[in-house]
Amino acid sequence: MRVYYRLSGVYVGAGEATFSCLLEKMNGRDVYHMIGDGKTYRAYDWFFKVRDRYESYVDTASMQPLKFIRNVSEGGYKIYNNVVFDHAQGSATSTNGTFKVPACIQDVVSAVYYARNIDFNKYKPNDKIPFFMFLDDQVYNIYIRYMGREEVTTRYGKFKAIRFKPLLIKGTMFQGGEQMDVWVSDDANKIPLRVQSAISVGSIVVDMMDYKNLRYPLSSLIDKR
Repeated sequence: MRVYYRLSGVYVGAGEATFSCLLEKMNGRDVYHMIGDGKTYRAYDWFFKVRDRYESYVDTASMQPLKFIRNVSEGGYKIYNNVVFDHAQGSATSTNGTFKVPACIQDVVSAVYYARNIDFNKYKPNDKIPFFMFLDDQVYNIYIRYMGREEVTTRYGKFKAIRFKPLLIKGTMFQGGEQMDVWVSDDANKIPLRVQSAISVGSIVVDMMDYKNLRYPLSSLIDKR
């Protein structure tokens, strides 16, 4: 995915983000190793340098995270946190200590895939879909607001899409609240097509530019550019 930053009313390519999902083994269990990498291009590092890497290891049977790694550098702010979840004990042990967590807890990366697996046919536009997320050694009660089905035109092409708004936690880059819109393909893949959001230094648009190894046909594609 390519990241575009709004500068003087014009969006310019300022960085890129990649998402991958690998089937691996962890402690004898089948897991999805989900990785999200984001970075600004070097030409824009002077403005707001980003070098982010998020990893989540998710049990393939329960779709619950077993391990989460956050290694980020955003505008000079750096943080590293390694979290191991013990769902039987209802705890999460991070780099900084052990914390109680509720059942069905998600991390930042697993929450993305959790959202992609929601059956949106069960909801009406404006419905909230709640869940718990563990971030920075805290449990947040957040939600996804389903906005409905619509067509979206990206730099890759025109798609039938599902749109929703995740409730954001305020941080160094993103503002809190419902400041982000996400469009995913309206087919069995539900791949992210476009993300649009206000950030601390303006606003961004993130567009899907390429994909590979999809499980299902990309039937949501109406017209490729």
